[in-house]
Parts: sequence; structure tokens; C-alpha cells
Amino acid sequence: MQQSYSVERTIRASPAAVFALVADAARHPDIDGSGTVRRLRPGATRMLSLGAVFGMEMRVGVRYSMRNEVVEFEPDRRIAWRTTVAGALGRWAGGRVWRYELEEVPGGTRLRETWDISGDRQRWLLGKFGTPRHTVRNMTLTLDRIAELTEPRPTEDAPGSV
Repeated sequence: MQQSYSVERTIRASPAAVFALVADAARHPDIDGSGTVRRLRPGATRMLSLGAVFGMEMRVGVRYSMRNEVVEFEPDRRIAWRTTVAGALGRWAGGRVWRYELEEVPGGTRLRETWDISGDRQRWLLGKFGTPRHTVRNMTLTLDRIAELTEPRPTEDAPGSV
């Protein structure tokens, strides 16, 4: 089984605009293509930085919480966090890394999202049930949402607008 999966697309927005959205943990429910991220846990860090720990309330059939720690942080270029299940289960569940890499390109930002499971404690289980295929589809939806939230919208006065 692969150790990481990535998707990418070009977004018509600056790296600073895209990074500001991804680095705001309270906006993760808005960008999540899987529909599992519900909200930032009360009292959690909202604006992320290297070493920041933030909790997210999740739901996939049942409710649960994730504990995330930012392990890579380079403003407007890269951010990544390692996830574990909150509480005692965290010793056995989690360890995957979600990474966003941004590169300025003509017309905007090339954004790559990577799901790195090389350190995940359930790596052996993730290949079952089509998890990688579903995750890649959901990451693609996430990048679509980020584009919708950061790209300028045409106005009625602009040439070529509908």
C-alpha cells in the first residue's frame, strides 16, 4: 500500500489568501470535502502556527474528536498537522499527516494536499474498505471548496460575466 496520496490544482488566488484560509482551524468545516469535520473544539487554537495543538469535533456515523498538532509551518508555502484520536484512544489511533503545499504560479497558486499515512498506527487497516480512493476523492472536493472560497467572483459589471 502507498504511504501517501496527493491531489493538486491551480487556484486563481494568491498564496497568502489560500494559506490564510487553510491556517484558520475554525474554517476547516468550510473547506472539508469529506463532510466529517464539524467544528473546532471550544478553547482550541484557531490561527495555526508551528507546534499549535487544536482539536476538531468530527462525525462519521458517530461523533468523535481529533487532536491535531502542527508539525510543518512555512507561511504562504506549507502547513501540515499530525492527527490522533483525542483521549486514551490516541495511543492506538492516528498518526497520519495532512499537508498543504502552496506554490505561486502565473495566475494564482498551485495547491497540493497530501494524506501521509506512513506514521499512522492503523496503516494496515486503511487499505481495506477503499479508504485511499475515498480520501483522494474527498481531498479533490476540499481543493474545490478552497477555490470557491478564495477565487474572485465575477461581478455583473465585469466583461464576460453572466
